Amino acid sequence: MNQNLFACLVILAGLFIGNTTEAQSSPKPVPGIVGQQAPHWDVSKWHQLPEGKDELDITDFRGKVLYLYFFQSWCPGCHSTGFPNLKTLHGIYKNDPDVEFVVIQSTFEGHNINTADKLKPTAAKYELPIPFGQSAGGGTPAIMQKYRTRGTPWVVLIDKKGQVQFNGFHLDPAKAASVIDGLKKR
Repeated sequence: MNQNLFACLVILAGLFIGNTTEAQSSPKPVPGIVGQQAPHWDVSKWHQLPEGKDELDITDFRGKVLYLYFFQSWCPGCHSTGFPNLKTLHGIYKNDPDVEFVVIQSTFEGHNINTADKLKPTAAKYELPIPFGQSAGGGTPAIMQKYRTRGTPWVVLIDKKGQVQFNGFHLDPAKAASVIDGLKKR
């Protein structure tokens, strides 16, 4: 048997068995960044910014619990689950000075459809008077890479010190409220 073919067979066997150096040295990246400091944002356009602001970044939320929601306008799960969950939570915490909400459209596909002009109608549809941003690029936006999201919808809960405490595709409103209430006490 030729050496190259033999080496390929060993590597393939190792991927199935999990005992070769190649298979062990390249584990799949874990989604999200729980336990890490929330990275800076690269948001190019904003809708509904607080008065006196022309942009936002993670540092604007130190001392507060932040619910960060990533979406795409054409994402069915964003509209069937993500936004209704966000609206429920916003209703609970809208007058709480320790909790903030930010929505970012992280366009990693459908660049000609998931555009910044979708921010205003989406905010109006769900009656959410919170900041909506647009992070786009020719491929996967830097913010998605920094937060290691796996698509949309994607929820990130950040504590008062700027550390990520939850990230994932969905978070039930009752569980989210429990996490938020715990983070407020820290």
